[in-house]
Amino acid sequence: MNPTSIIIVPGWRDSGPGHWQSLWTERLPEARRVVQDDWITPTRNAWVGTLEKTVLAAPHPVVIVAHSLGCIATTHLGPEAAARIHGALLVAPADPERRAILNDFAPVPYAQLPYRSVVVASSNDPYCPIRLAGAYARAWGSEFVRMQQAGHINVESGHGEWPLGWALLQSLTGEQGGVGAPAPAPAALQATA
Repeated sequence: MNPTSIIIVPGWRDSGPGHWQSLWTERLPEARRVVQDDWITPTRNAWVGTLEKTVLAAPHPVVIVAHSLGCIATTHLGPEAAARIHGALLVAPADPERRAILNDFAPVPYAQLPYRSVVVASSNDPYCPIRLAGAYARAWGSEFVRMQQAGHINVESGHGEWPLGWALLQSLTGEQGGVGAPAPAPAALQATA
């Protein structure tokens, strides 16, 4: 199995304690988490630039784990960075046209991504209608996982460890026993993953 570099890409306002991205960062000591200079008033050039530097510095082919606006930033990557990506888990993508503060990320690219990707979206996400998330997935050539009544797939909607997401990440890295040899999963996760 070839090694991969996991890069965790939070969305607008970052992913706080208890968010599955934060929990996974703790479980995956080799993972890199993108830290933006400005989480509150994001600009596309700054966010995409920081993400590109992180991807290009990775020692192995990259698997992206993005949430919300992090998904949109990922789709804006230039060809050199995109060529380093092996796969992407794009969870609860944002709709930058719905919030003025995010509109620097519009228009969202509607082109096929040059790597395997999985879009996970919820039927009642307050930040992106499910139909739009499905349109993104079709345009990007992504597999589409539709969750029922899962909100924004974050702490507020009850998603802590999020076993389904962990299993999807394993499918992207090609590992059965765990991603990047993490610490053993908590018993509750092992029972459902």
